[in-house]
Amino acid sequence: MKTIIFVCHGNICRSPAAEYIFKKILKDHHKENEYIVFSRALSNEEIGNDIYPPMKEELRKNHIPFDLHYAKRLSNKECEEADVIYYMDDSNLRMINYYFPKYLDKFMPIYMFEDSVREIEDPWYTRRFNLVFNQIEKCLKKIFEYL
Repeated sequence: MKTIIFVCHGNICRSPAAEYIFKKILKDHHKENEYIVFSRALSNEEIGNDIYPPMKEELRKNHIPFDLHYAKRLSNKECEEADVIYYMDDSNLRMINYYFPKYLDKFMPIYMFEDSVREIEDPWYTRRFNLVFNQIEKCLKKIFEYL
């Protein structure tokens, strides 16, 4: 089994959305038993918090099932065990370079296969949850095609 981790700043909006959208894509293609998929934070700010309510609403609206979620920070052990870790934006990459330089080869931008997306903005600040959901979904479909 391959391990895929999605990371963002706080693990309450983008990375859990990516986790659950990707799990649904895998399930829809009967591949859910081939991957371990989860999400993590790069900061400590939201540790223990659930998915931010507007992002939960976006997941519901798009028929993406999700569980009770507790934001957790990415660990060195998880980096070591992961096959790939997808991040959302340049700010994430700066944190990755600082906290996880030993594992840089495992980190990839979530938008690496989707030319129409340059980064996934943080909807906690921009409030554009629908846009972010659509961009993440588009990127994940391309990642799935690549796999």
